[in-house]
Amino acid sequence: MKRGLTFEIPNKYGNYLAEILKPIDLTKYSWCIGDGESYKVVKHQLDEVLFSEELLDGEELKSRLEKYPYYIIFTDLKAYPKGEEISTIETYADFKKSNCELVLLVVDSSYTTIYCKDPEVTDALYKNAIKCGFEKVHYITEENDGRTRLIAF
Repeated sequence: MKRGLTFEIPNKYGNYLAEILKPIDLTKYSWCIGDGESYKVVKHQLDEVLFSEELLDGEELKSRLEKYPYYIIFTDLKAYPKGEEISTIETYADFKKSNCELVLLVVDSSYTTIYCKDPEVTDALYKNAIKCGFEKVHYITEENDGRTRLIAF
C-alpha cells in the first residue's frame, strides 16, 4: 500500500511548495504549521519568516506560496479539512487515526516527504513531482518506509 512519496527539490529559493502542492486545492483545508524554518526572499536576500502562525487558512497559504519566492530550510505542513479537529501528529499511526489528510515535510532544504491518505491524490502528486523535474521521486510503502516520526525538525 502506498503511504506517500519522497523526492528532492533544488536547494535554492523559488516557489517549490506551490509547485509540489499544485494538484491539490489548498483552499479546502486548514493548514497546521509545525516547527520549521523558511524565509521570504526579497531582492535575492532572506527576509522575514514565511510562516509565523501555527494555523493558516487554505486561501492564505495558497496566496503566500504563490506570491513570494522563498527559501525552505525545514517545513512541516499538515492539511485538515476545514472545521475538522486538529490533533498532534508525531507518527504514521497518529496520522492514520487523525483527521489530517496530508503531511508535507521538507528537511535540509531539499529532502521532501509527503504522506497522503487518498491514493488518487498520492498518484497525482507523484506525477506532478516527475513533471516538475524533481529528483529521486519514489513512492513510500509499508515495506520501504524508514521514517519513525512525521515531523521535519
